[in-house]
Amino acid sequence: MLSKMEVKQSNLKDGATPRPTFSIFRDFLFLLPFVIFVVAFLILPTISIFISAFQDPSGKFTLQNIKDLFTPYIMNAYLLSIKVSLFTAVFGALIGFMLAYASTFGKLPSWVKSYLNTFSGVASNFASVPLAFAFISTLGRVGLLTALIQQIFHVSIYDLGFNLYSFWGLCLTYLYFQIPLMVLLMTPALEGMKKEWREGAENLGATPSQYWLKIGLPILFPTIIANTVLLFGNAFGAYATAYALTGGFLNLVPIIIGAEIRGDILHNVGLGYALALGMIVIMGITILSYNYLQSKTARWLK
Repeated sequence: MLSKMEVKQSNLKDGATPRPTFSIFRDFLFLLPFVIFVVAFLILPTISIFISAFQDPSGKFTLQNIKDLFTPYIMNAYLLSIKVSLFTAVFGALIGFMLAYASTFGKLPSWVKSYLNTFSGVASNFASVPLAFAFISTLGRVGLLTALIQQIFHVSIYDLGFNLYSFWGLCLTYLYFQIPLMVLLMTPALEGMKKEWREGAENLGATPSQYWLKIGLPILFPTIIANTVLLFGNAFGAYATAYALTGGFLNLVPIIIGAEIRGDILHNVGLGYALALGMIVIMGITILSYNYLQSKTARWLK
């Protein structure tokens, strides 16, 4: 058996150079701000929410907050939040995938592709109060587009049943940032598709549709589902956009959390923390599902 000194000398002869201790320390030093950020703004708040969810106003241990999560009012809030998130995730993924496909493989002018990628990068981060105000100014009861439709076609979209401040109006608003986000997520995966796969399929007599049905989509399917799951989590945790658009009339979970913790009428801090704990569990499942599905596709796109 070789001694440690002999192994070290053998490695040096083979051309391997050991990393100096200072280099390793420097790497950890550069990583320290990120670690502090994660601990301060992710781990510690999560621990605090978990503890507070099992406390009453006097600080004593209780399970009542968890029991209150299963009341019809709270369950309906979770159900509504899931419906909004699921609808915008599925349709955002579908439309975003088609746009990403057109940008990657379509015969579009280069300036169109550049504009689409730039717009997707901006729109995917355009949310909160400015997004709600933009939609109110455009599709509100006295919005620009509403007034133009009424002036040109002599019909009010609100008389036809449209309502921006409802479930469907909120879904339409969420799609504004869900679709561009899907474009950004799917473009690298589509660009990672190897030309050899298509050429091999064509040499064997496969048509383009057969290539996508038999090869392309099966490879991309885990990525598509993973990105859809990510869109679901992105919509599920949105608060400011929904509150600014609907004024709190839709009982979404983030809105109820704000009402329970800061509200004057609804004020049960423990229930608010329990609601937040439920959201953390759902978001945790979402993230784990995303990572698992992404790992299924990563080996194909290397």
